[in-house]
Amino acid sequence: MKIKKNQNPCRWLYLLSFVLFSIQLNAQEMNIRGTLDWERMEYSAVISLNLQKAGIKLPAGRSQAEALLEDEFPELIRPVLMELQVDSSSTVADLINRGELFPTVFMGKTRSVPPALSPDLITILSRYSVNLTGISAELVGHSRIQRASPPLVPAPVNSYTGIIIIADENLPVHGKNVSARAVPCFFPRIWDHEMNLIYERTMIDPGISRETGTVRYVSREKIMRANPSSLDRDLVKRVGENPLRIVARGLFGVMPTDPIIDKEDALLILSSENNRRLLSEGRIAIVLDKKELTRNMP
Repeated sequence: MKIKKNQNPCRWLYLLSFVLFSIQLNAQEMNIRGTLDWERMEYSAVISLNLQKAGIKLPAGRSQAEALLEDEFPELIRPVLMELQVDSSSTVADLINRGELFPTVFMGKTRSVPPALSPDLITILSRYSVNLTGISAELVGHSRIQRASPPLVPAPVNSYTGIIIIADENLPVHGKNVSARAVPCFFPRIWDHEMNLIYERTMIDPGISRETGTVRYVSREKIMRANPSSLDRDLVKRVGENPLRIVARGLFGVMPTDPIIDKEDALLILSSENNRRLLSEGRIAIVLDKKELTRNMP
């Protein structure tokens, strides 16, 4: 390492030793346990530092331990966030590589609680949560709504308060001789079985999209409650008491993120101004397999 004139060599030695110490910590003394939850749109993690293995003594070393947790957190969660699916063909890592998203966004969407010592005083733990809706809001670039077009021959339809697409079972993947379970992403599209695009991110009001995301992901139990609407109370806030329920017939995409619905079901959405408005207001929920909605990572 070449040191420029008038720079303090001790400073470079300090930085180098800190980097080496951090690498050692990542490999041996630090541990991360995280959960990715697409229903709550949150990644939560607990990071623990073994004080004895790190050679940190209490009480004097507590501030050093807290600083280490804070410094290492971004690198520890980076692999998880890089894998998040943005749409059927792109991950967060792809967007960063293309210069469409910057890693610093993640820290602005992170909440934490003060670190706490374990009862045996051997480890110190810190809890963090990353708001996934906040990350998706950074990717909403449109300012005008792309309106869904009414069909040439509208069908007689009822007015609904929202749209629920049930896609939690194995479904055929369009263009491939395979079936798969749908996986969540920030911006799923909805197609009919003739591959006409019914819904995508530019069809929702950008203000609403930044606040709530383009869709709400739920498990099947949230639409099977013992009440008149059969819906979870929190889900009613999104799709209302009388949503249109649609069973997906297939999936589409490089990753199977996009549900395909019957042409007849698409007509129920597009044939009335009220039901088309549901798209622009993002009053859409997609039912996925619970295993796809919640995962332990790493």
